[in-house]
Parts: sequence; C-alpha cells; structure tokens
Amino acid sequence: MAIPRVEREQAERLLIGPYGLLSEASRGRLTPEPECDIRPCFQRDIDRIIHSKSFRRLKHKTQVFLQPEGDHYRTRLTHTLEVSRLSRTVARALRLNEDLTEAIALGHDLGHTPFGHAGERALDRIYPGGFKHYEQSLRVVDVLERDGRGLNLCYETRMGILHHTHGAPDDIPEQTTVRLCDQIAYINHDLDDAIRAGILTDEAVPELIRRRCGDRNSERIDAFMRDMIEASGDGRIRLSDEMREVFLFFKGFMFSDVYTNPVAKGEESKVDGILQRLYDYYTARPEAMPGEFRAIAESEGEGRAAVDYISGMTDSYAMEKYGQLFIPFAWTVK
Repeated sequence: MAIPRVEREQAERLLIGPYGLLSEASRGRLTPEPECDIRPCFQRDIDRIIHSKSFRRLKHKTQVFLQPEGDHYRTRLTHTLEVSRLSRTVARALRLNEDLTEAIALGHDLGHTPFGHAGERALDRIYPGGFKHYEQSLRVVDVLERDGRGLNLCYETRMGILHHTHGAPDDIPEQTTVRLCDQIAYINHDLDDAIRAGILTDEAVPELIRRRCGDRNSERIDAFMRDMIEASGDGRIRLSDEMREVFLFFKGFMFSDVYTNPVAKGEESKVDGILQRLYDYYTARPEAMPGEFRAIAESEGEGRAAVDYISGMTDSYAMEKYGQLFIPFAWTVK
C-alpha cells in the first residue's frame, strides 16, 4: 500500500522549484518523532498550530482598534488568516513550499498580547527582560502550548515565526514571503478598517497610493501581490523598486494618520495601567495563576510566569480579570 506522505514528498520534487524547501529536507524537530504516514512534516505543523489554544484565542485579540463598535473589524485571527492566504498565493506562484509558508503564517502571531501593539509596548516597558511578540510566539510553540510540552514544530517553521518581523541572515524564501505578506496585509486591512471606522475617508487616501495601487482594498492588495510575484526571482522575494517606494510611503501614511490617530488610539493609555496592575498582582501572588504558570514561576521566576500568563490573555479576559481583582462590586445584605 502506498504511503500518502511519501507520495506527497515525491510530488513536491516536481511542484517545488529550485529555491523552495522540500519537506524531506527539513532540519527536523527539537525532539525527534516518527514521521506521520499521511502528512509531510510542515502539514503536521499546520495542524498542530490550528488546534492549539493560542490560535483559538486570536479570535478575541485586538488587531489595531480597541473594542471597536461593529462586527467587521479585523481581529488578530482574521489578520493571521489573511496573511496565510496571501503567503500561499505567492508560494504557489513562485514554486515554494506552500505548507511551510502556511505554517509560518498561522503561527507568526501566537504570542501577541491583548490590546494589540499597545499591549506589546506596555509589557515591554513593564517586564525587566523586555517583551517582543515574535519572541513570545516562538516561546508559545516551544514551551507554553500543551501544558508545557510545546508543539515541537520543525526548525524552519520555528525560525520563520521568530524572524517574521525583522528577518535573519539565513532566511529561506518561505520565511521572507510571510514577512512581506504580513506587512502587505496589515497596512491594507488597517486602512480598510480605518475607513470603515470613519477615521479616514476614501478621499483622504493619498493620490500616490490610489494611482499606483487602486481605490479599493482588493485592488491595492492585488497590485502588491502581482508586483511581488513578478519582481521576485533567483530565490529572492521582493517588491520592485517602484512598488517598494509606494509601500514605504503607504506604511508611513498609516503610522502618521491611523496608528497614532487620537480617535483610534484614545483608549490605549488605559492599557498600561491594566497590564501593570495585573503584572504586579501576579508577580506578588503566583499562586493565583493556573498551575502551568505556577510551575514557570518556580523554575524561571514570577515575572516570566506573569508575562506568559498575561500575554496569552484575550482582551476581554484581561479586562475581566482586572475587574475581578481591582473593581469593587455592589453587594447587599440578605
């Protein structure tokens, strides 16, 4: 009887080009495991990520706007799914390993805090060791998931997660693909959400962006994706010089007019206080955290355990815990 994994690995030799990474060429897992008869190694990584608790919590974590009114704003989960689809599109067009790009994309934000980047900046100030969501994402898959056993992902998936923000000298094309698609996704969908929220109007989008990329979200994403596919080659994933100029202008516009907009960010000043008080509480009372975090407190210190616990919270759970701990509730005598 044929083994599906072996058949797929053989098919990869035909489907994946000279610069893509074959599943059978992976550097393997931290803890060696028997191969699955059905799935190649990176497909197993995908399944482990999407079945993780950290992945499910992304549904209730802020992307950009804190507590937006409405059902159609992006969350950290929908952002992750958009990055995954864009990455697979590029990988297929350039004959890279689609499973590896998808695994990296699905795992890249598992360590993100509640309250978006405001939460990340707060924990970076609060925790003496500093906090970066990409480092925490790797810690989630290596240490925190499955009650401290981690997901035991492949080396290439792990390094793609770790380096999805800034890259590394030994990046492979699949990792670079996710990094660029992540940036293309967030500037475009954050602009779309800003227009939906009334922070910007369609007419406020700079003429350079509209002329080079289009007037609608789908047109803008398509322009960037087509350019990346056409400009990439020889194992290098990139935008053309012309489109990179537009991308940098687009990103600068988003930081000046959306990411620092006082209307959009008016509530973020409260995030520091919420996370600081939670951190102080749990470092002083590690016994109040769930068992797996109490174990971390004993082995790595109360601060490390508190950061692991708090960074994994959803927005609503963080506010719920804050309310339980610090806001008095009305009571009556029966």
